[in-house]
Parts: sequence; C-alpha cells; structure tokens
Amino acid sequence: MPDLADELGREERDHIEWKRDADDRDLLRKAVCALANDLPERGRGHLLVGVRNDGTPTGLTVDDRLLLQVTNIRDEARVLPRPVMVVEKAAFAGADCVHVTVEAARVRPVRFDGVVLVRVGTSTRRATREEELLLTERTRAGDLPFDQRPIVGTSVADLDLELFRSTYLPAAVDADVLAENDRTVEQRLASLGLLDPRSAEARVLGLLLIAFDSSGFIPSAYIQFVRYEGNDQASNVVDQEELRGNLIGILDTLARILTANIRSAVREVGGLRQEDQPDYPLNALRELVLNAITHRDYEHFNAPVRILWFDDRVEVTSPGGPYGVVTKDTFEQRNDYRNPALAAAMKALGYVNRFGRCITLVRVALERNENPPADFQVEDTYWSVTVRRVP
Repeated sequence: MPDLADELGREERDHIEWKRDADDRDLLRKAVCALANDLPERGRGHLLVGVRNDGTPTGLTVDDRLLLQVTNIRDEARVLPRPVMVVEKAAFAGADCVHVTVEAARVRPVRFDGVVLVRVGTSTRRATREEELLLTERTRAGDLPFDQRPIVGTSVADLDLELFRSTYLPAAVDADVLAENDRTVEQRLASLGLLDPRSAEARVLGLLLIAFDSSGFIPSAYIQFVRYEGNDQASNVVDQEELRGNLIGILDTLARILTANIRSAVREVGGLRQEDQPDYPLNALRELVLNAITHRDYEHFNAPVRILWFDDRVEVTSPGGPYGVVTKDTFEQRNDYRNPALAAAMKALGYVNRFGRCITLVRVALERNENPPADFQVEDTYWSVTVRRVP
C-alpha cells in the first residue's frame, strides 16, 4: 500500500494532524471536529493515529477493534453535525497507523460537545467569534440539505426567541461560549443554523424547532394522532389530535399522549411477586416516533407523520422512502441523514444519545416486554412500522 509519509509528508499542517495513540478519545473527537470545519478551505483533512509530533511512527498495533473505536466517533453524536469520514488501516514510514480522512462539512460550524473547534497552523483550538461567523457564512444555501435552506419571506420575527433562549440555546451551546454575552441573538441563531446570516431569513431548521407555528411555512410540519376503538379505520374514533406549533412543544405534548394511551396489566413473575406489564414499551414507541420526525421528507410531501392507535396495534407512518446509502434491503443495517442538522438538534435537546440505533433499541425493548417483533414496510415514498400489543 502507498506510504502516507510520502503522500502527506512528515510535518503537521493546518489540515494534517498526528496523534500518538487512541487512548484519549476526546483528543480524536476534537481533531475530527476541527478538520470538518476546514477553516483553511482544503476540502478535507487527515488525522493519523500512531504518529508522534515529530513525524515518526509509534509502532501502534492496528486491529479491527481499534478501527471500530475510531469509526464510532462518527455515530456517537458528540461531534455535530455528523462528520463525513473514512477510517482505514494505513502505513506511515513503514509502520501501521490509523488514517482518518475527514471531509469538509457542508453545514458549518461543526461542534464537539457544543464547542466549535478549528485548526490553525499546527494547533487545534476553540474558534474565535470571528472564525465561527466565517464558518457560518461559508455555508452555501444551494448546496445544502433542505433543513438548512432559508425560507424566502421569513425573518427572526417568525421565531420564538424566548423558547430559543430558555431551551435550545443552553442545550446546544457550551456554557463557556454562552458566557460571551456580546453576541447578538441573530448571531447566535445563525451560528446554530437556525437563521441565514446573509439574508436574515429563517432556515427550515429554525422554523421546525422554534417557530410559533412551523406548519405555516412547512405544510408537512405537524403530527396526526388518531386512536380507534377497534382494529381498523372503520372503527369509532376515541381521540384525534393534530399537533402543530414547533417540534420542542410538539414532542412534549406527544410524550404525554403516548404515556396516556399505554395500558398496563399485572403479571405474575414468580412466587408471590407481581409486576405491571404495559401493552407497549414506551421507549420503543418513543424511538419510532422520533425517528419518523427526524428522518421524514419535509421538502417533497405535505402529509404529516401519522400515529394510528388501534386496539391490537400501533402504526407509525413517515413520508419519504430510503435516503442516501439506505435501500429497502439495507435499512436495518445502514443509516443516512436526509436532515442532518435536525438530527444534530435532536441530539442536543436530549432526544437521542447516538445515531443509527433506532431499530436495535426497538427490537430489544419489544422482546423484553414480550411484544411480537415490529413489522417494517419500506417503500419509495414512505416507510411504516407496526407494533403489536402484548398477546
């Protein structure tokens, strides 16, 4: 294989960083974050694990376990938006190393645990306010995912700034950064991808999260919940709600609705012991609904996410079929992000802990609660999942 010492040289640069080993994972995360922000505009950066600061190899043992540990940085949801990176075993000066190629992020700035990091010369450090603003302004609307595009005719007046200050801002930004109180609210909104810094128009992400009524600008941005008395849509409707507003408020309301509709029965667990068994595990329904909201297609369909609750099952339907590397055949093994900025925001707000685990978590929760396995239906224009109650 080619030797990276010949290709990249033996000196660190503004897009090349060495690390002796992978023992301090936070150092690797910081390096990936800074390279993804690509302050020098190189297009991509390189992180080599197993190389000393003086450009000599450490003789690191590179095995599948180490490669997986480094790869997990992409999906553990601490570097957001999720970086595009390739991790592989490589050679440096005749010795093994881990080579991480990090693509420049389309949506910037990228944050590690709420902090924007950049690489300047041979140093990785926290971005200054001016550097953070520069990264924000480099985002090009025409090349962006839909959730980062500005909506013509909107402005900061369409956003609930009190909700932004009280809920989203402290969740998304490191406390030390918040302490810098000389930033305007518009600058903070732009830095977090909620407002376009050039046009001062609200972006889709901002409207989804903190608009007074998201569906006034994005027609599909609401959730329909229907509870039936029987097992089909011809049955009497017990409850019906259209949840509108913004996602922060909608998700709070939805949590109460899901909890209120779950019924529990007492079951024997041995001896004289009993315990309550819900007809559906709340965490499984929660994962499915959050996945539907986060990954649905907001651009091409006006239909809402639908939750239909029957006596014998719950059906969750989300507009938009497989996206990116995901196909009908691989949706259980692969994941991709139609709305990467929204996915990052859901992580910042605490709705998800890491990415790509929804189906696994649902499967485990249903099995533990003794529900039948979930039935997924994935089509070109939508996906649907059916969860059946405990027999």
